[in-house]
Amino acid sequence: MKVSVVKNILEANERIAQENRAIFDEKNLLVFNLMSSPGAGKTTLLEKTIAALKDEFRIGVIEGDIQSSQDAERIAVMGVPAVQVNTGGACHLDGNMIRDTFKEFDFDVLDLLVVENVGNLVCPAEFKVGEDFKAMILSVTEGDDKPAKYPLMFHESKVLLINKIDLLPYVDCSVEKIREEALKVNPGLAIFGISCKTGEGLQQWYDWLGEKVKARRNQS
Repeated sequence: MKVSVVKNILEANERIAQENRAIFDEKNLLVFNLMSSPGAGKTTLLEKTIAALKDEFRIGVIEGDIQSSQDAERIAVMGVPAVQVNTGGACHLDGNMIRDTFKEFDFDVLDLLVVENVGNLVCPAEFKVGEDFKAMILSVTEGDDKPAKYPLMFHESKVLLINKIDLLPYVDCSVEKIREEALKVNPGLAIFGISCKTGEGLQQWYDWLGEKVKARRNQS
C-alpha cells in the first residue's frame, strides 16, 4: 500500500510539473531548481549570481523553506522579484507549490527563474517542478562521500557546484574524489569548483548559466 501511495504522489506531481514546464516553454523562460543540504551556500550563491547577471538577464526567484522568509528577504534586496514558499514541514518543493506562486510573477518580463529548494539531500531530487534542469551545491565541509551516499541528487542534476573550496586546507575532503564519484553516477554532469567567499570559479558558472539563458531566449 505504501509503495502504491508514493507512486501515485509522484505521478500526480509529474503531471503538474509538465503543465508548469509547458507554461515556462511558452514564455521561453529558463528555470532551474537549486538543491543542496542546509548551509551549503544556496542563497549566497544566488546573491552572487544575481549580482553578476541581473544587468543582462531579468531574473525571478522562488525561495523554499520549511518556515521563515529570511532567504526571500535577502534576495528581494537584490532588486529582483522573489516569492517565499513555506512548506510547513515538507522537506521539498513540488510542482503544485511552484504553481501557486505564478500569480506573483509576470513571466513575460523574465528570462530566468530560479527555484531555491528546501535544504535536503534526498527529497528535492525526487520531485520535478517543471524546471529545465536541477543544479546541486555540495560544500567541501560536507565531505567527499556524498556522491556514494546520496546518488540520486547527483544523478538528477545537470550541474554540480563544489562550494567553499577556500576551506580545503582546513578540512579532510578531496575535490578530485567528489568529481570521480559524481561522474560515475552521472557521466554528463558539469562540475565547477567555486568559492562564494573569494569568488574563485564563479565566472565559469556565470558563463555556463548565461549561455543556457541565451539559448532559451533565442528560441523565441
